[in-house]
Amino acid sequence: MSLKKLLMTSSTLLVATLTLSACGNSNSKQATNKPAAKQVLNWSLKSEIATLDSALVPENGSANMINNAMEGLFRIKNNHAEPGLATKTKVSKDGLTYTMTLRKNAKWSNGDPVTAHDFVYAWHRAVDPKNAAPGSYLYSGIKNADAIIAGKMAPDTLGVKANGDYELVVQLEQQTPYFKLLMGDIRFFPQDQKAVEKYGSKYGASAKTTVFNGPFLLEGWTGSNLNWKFVKNKNYWDKKHVKMETVNFKVNKSTTTAYNLYQANKVDFTTLSAEQAKELAKTPGYKVLQEARTTYMEYNLEKKEFKNKKVRQALSYAIDRKHLAQNVAGGGAVPLTNFVPKDLAKFKGKDFSELAATKVGVTYNKKLAQKLLKEGLKELGEDHFEFTLLGRDDETSKKETEFIQSQIEQTLPQVKVVTRNIPGKVIIAQASKGDFDAQLTGWLADFADPINFLDVETKANFTNMGNYDSPEYNKLVTAAKTTDALNENKRFEDMIKAAKLLNEDQPVVPLLQDNVPEMLRPTVHDMVQNSAGITDDFKEVYVTE
Repeated sequence: MSLKKLLMTSSTLLVATLTLSACGNSNSKQATNKPAAKQVLNWSLKSEIATLDSALVPENGSANMINNAMEGLFRIKNNHAEPGLATKTKVSKDGLTYTMTLRKNAKWSNGDPVTAHDFVYAWHRAVDPKNAAPGSYLYSGIKNADAIIAGKMAPDTLGVKANGDYELVVQLEQQTPYFKLLMGDIRFFPQDQKAVEKYGSKYGASAKTTVFNGPFLLEGWTGSNLNWKFVKNKNYWDKKHVKMETVNFKVNKSTTTAYNLYQANKVDFTTLSAEQAKELAKTPGYKVLQEARTTYMEYNLEKKEFKNKKVRQALSYAIDRKHLAQNVAGGGAVPLTNFVPKDLAKFKGKDFSELAATKVGVTYNKKLAQKLLKEGLKELGEDHFEFTLLGRDDETSKKETEFIQSQIEQTLPQVKVVTRNIPGKVIIAQASKGDFDAQLTGWLADFADPINFLDVETKANFTNMGNYDSPEYNKLVTAAKTTDALNENKRFEDMIKAAKLLNEDQPVVPLLQDNVPEMLRPTVHDMVQNSAGITDDFKEVYVTE
């Protein structure tokens, strides 16, 4: 989620993008819509952000902020790559060399020009193993990236170079038809070397220690507070298409509080809880964002009990996903029976999740759960055990961890589950160091292909925090990305086998495919929300009276 090496064709890619406007209907502008005198939005978020460092960003909330305050070679809108800093792209006959001409009127917020050297610098930081960038795997497919990330080559050997200030050349190891889409990801954005070196470890840790080059400047974030804002960037090259003057953000971890603010006209957008979604489904402004987003429980396989596959499977069989989806998560969430969600990709007319479907480990089966746990504990020489389940401290996550706790303890009395709900960035910090038993986490597709999910659980992937290491699984995913990448039949066969193996081994417990119920004020227009990759794009949003 190495993605560069696989071939994506129209038969393997299912575009799933949702554009929201008044009442969730078409975004077509009506003559009666009069732009408001003050172009100001108030936006409710359910969790804080972790960083503004585009090279090291670990989660989607931060990525959304970066995507609006910074800009790369391309911008992604409705799953299409639109011009960003690249004004012209030339591709070699063999498809392995991209030469991009950059616009000369782009500036950083400190006044520095944005140049090709900024891309080279940022990409070197992203693949340098000493930085442990969570998204470094995305560079796989660019010349020497894998060897650099593995510590076998120096970062400056990466297949990217600047020909002067305004020409960037990228060399690939294999053809990448979706190259422009990939370049729209924030992990490939440029960085001002002068600013990064000036602030050192504090770069991206607050608004004041970050520089921006996008449609908006981000102000007021100290690194730990729960409110900040976007203000229109007067020096942005395409400022004429930026309508909003200010977007105010406030983190409200309670959906009840957030919706009360929405009713009081103090916020223009909020996500909803399952109960709220049921009540408000026919209300103007209600919409469900269909996302390629999953929720799953990840085990730390260094913990003695979780090294036993029967124990892992038992806990999975103890959870009623249908009940979790309908009565806890709600809002259109559906049970997840494979690590790869539904409606992400098709092969020969069938959905990938259908092709990779198994009943192993992903159905609710109380008797089988009890049988497997008894056998697993006997193999371990134990008769009971306890573990702590980490979850975010927002309202929805709290309910989900409590449900999982209750299900496991009621079905398997030998197991005690302690829930601990803490800020998301604290979980990431702990889990990345292996300091956890199990965590309730998730994944949002960078783009729509099964490998985007399957790659998460490979040995070298940063996001594989539970340290799952199956030689067979790693072999299958690697083949899908390399030797079989250009053979659609073999590639899908590899991925289907890998998905089934993941269900069998259960290093992660697939739980939910999340669809997000929302309220967006009907006076808000041209808000683009993509189902894969970066969700929110405020660049062309405007409000009417």
